[in-house]
Amino acid sequence: MRIVLVVACALIDTDGRILIAQRPEGKNLAGLWEFPGGKLEPGERLEASLIRELSEELGISVKEACLAPLTFASHAYEDFHLLMPLYVCRRWEGTPQPLEGQALKWVRAGKLRDYPMPPADEPLISHLIGLVGA
Repeated sequence: MRIVLVVACALIDTDGRILIAQRPEGKNLAGLWEFPGGKLEPGERLEASLIRELSEELGISVKEACLAPLTFASHAYEDFHLLMPLYVCRRWEGTPQPLEGQALKWVRAGKLRDYPMPPADEPLISHLIGLVGA
């Protein structure tokens, strides 16, 4: 089974809320909510990929020093195995904007389970609750 490596970020605002994005129509798992991020380009480091993805998806600028690894997800889908490191970021420049047609929502960690997420994202919620509280 092939392994797919993607990287995700929990952006946490000054009120302790976490940004989630809804996958747009036409994409795999459309309608589900997820943490921003995406696939690595060939030869790309995790942090560089996340900085690029956050710029492309949300129009924000993040410095590598502001990215802190928190945990990772390992999930077997039907046709591939997903490995997804989750970083936390509390400082960035700009205001997150939905540049790829996705809906965005700031949510308290304890309310994340109210939003349907891909199976790989769900186990990450308890780590975020442990970090910022419910």
